[in-house]
Amino acid sequence: MNLSEIKSKEIMPGYHGKLVHGERMSWVFWDVEPNAEVPEHQHDHEQIMHVVEGTFEFTLNGEKGTYTAGDVVVIPSNAPHSGRAVTSCKLMDIFSPVREEYR
Repeated sequence: MNLSEIKSKEIMPGYHGKLVHGERMSWVFWDVEPNAEVPEHQHDHEQIMHVVEGTFEFTLNGEKGTYTAGDVVVIPSNAPHSGRAVTSCKLMDIFSPVREEYR
């Protein structure tokens, strides 16, 4: 498959994702609009976030950081986290197990 052939879905306001699902993981390629927010939440899935482009504020377990191109954040299962795009961003997230609600 090729990313150019995958239809983007707006999973939440301002977060447009191209989703790839394997047997045990999901990989999401996000285009994020400036100021789009993800409210604090947590889930059973382990998650790894990679900032490809832009500036993204991210809070994990109450600790806020600002991340830019090349930064990677490992988010443990059930850890409270939230985020906001300071600029337009391109992010990649990997989730394990599969995010069934993103199918």
